[in-house]
Amino acid sequence: MATQNGFCLTSNRDEKTNRATAIPPHLYTINGKMICFPKDPKAGGTWIAHDSENIIILLNGAQEKHIPKPKYRKSRGLIALDLIASKDILKTWQITDLTDIEPFTIVFFNGNELYQLQWDEFEKSTQNLDQNQAHIWSSSTLYSASIRTQRKVWFEEFLSQNEIISPESVLDFHQFTQKENQEFGLQINRNNELKTVSITQCLYDSNGTITMQYLPL
Repeated sequence: MATQNGFCLTSNRDEKTNRATAIPPHLYTINGKMICFPKDPKAGGTWIAHDSENIIILLNGAQEKHIPKPKYRKSRGLIALDLIASKDILKTWQITDLTDIEPFTIVFFNGNELYQLQWDEFEKSTQNLDQNQAHIWSSSTLYSASIRTQRKVWFEEFLSQNEIISPESVLDFHQFTQKENQEFGLQINRNNELKTVSITQCLYDSNGTITMQYLPL
């Protein structure tokens, strides 16, 4: 979303507590590109990354919750890295074979345009979004349609109550909104089995510089 400082994308990572703790963001060289991302030590992928021009965020699931298969060919987090490491993200998205890959949604910003890229297990979709509008996503695998709608209402209330939107205020929204609601507030804790384990924000400033802020919880 556009802020007073530029454009920012912010991601809450909700994960099972028995999953290994992610490696904090570092710079990695992949396909000759310098890419910054936190790494999932299990599969080696990521859920948020940026290079010098692009930002991508990965969410599990597509429009609706799917029935998981026992095994998939490749981690979705590695698909995200394949895209950010490519020379042309949209072209790579179009030609990548996603057969036997679990459904996912990717939010992609290239400094000029904002896209939603989605795979629902049967087909891909590419949606060009209005970057001047604020958007919120919630994973369909963790949040029902009604809860996703409720979270949108909270987001719209946040926007209406803040005349000036800063990256800091967006971070506060992601960290503290409905903080007593541990089931589907912005920071969850479902019986100490599933928690919001980190919040990561990428800011694309007016000079075209991208910075990442990582908040382990």
